Amino acid sequence: MVRILRVRNMTKKIVRLSAYLGVLFSMGLSGAVQADNSVQAARAVMDDFMRTFNARNEAAWADTLLFPHIRVASGAVRVDASKAEFVANADLDEFARVNNWARSEWDSIELIQAGDEKVHFKVKFSRFNPQGERYVTFDSLYILQKVDGRWGIRARSSFAP
Repeated sequence: MVRILRVRNMTKKIVRLSAYLGVLFSMGLSGAVQADNSVQAARAVMDDFMRTFNARNEAAWADTLLFPHIRVASGAVRVDASKAEFVANADLDEFARVNNWARSEWDSIELIQAGDEKVHFKVKFSRFNPQGERYVTFDSLYILQKVDGRWGIRARSSFAP
């Protein structure tokens, strides 16, 4: 009889502990799932950024950004206040001509930090000439934010000129 009571008490304690751990786990899992959703959404923006850049579609490329948009490169900080300003200053056909560029691609995109409304990626990308040869590779940092329900690239810091 004493043994049966001990087993029942132990079972009750295990059930309570399991319920408590379940609540804790679900709370942590919920945050992890939200962060994972943020990373997936931000990563999709990165892929759109590269796709529209390679398509030389300045307006669609600008749609992957948030404004004001900040770029730190070549010893300078450039801030585009609006999409219209960014598009007016972007000429991807001229960029291709001057740099003998045909396309770029991500070599790596590494998650550094993620939250519900901001994600930081350490990236490496390469540029290719019209012959399909990789001619240069750069390291960069991309900061993405979720604003008004939309993810976009807020800032880029690059070793590219």
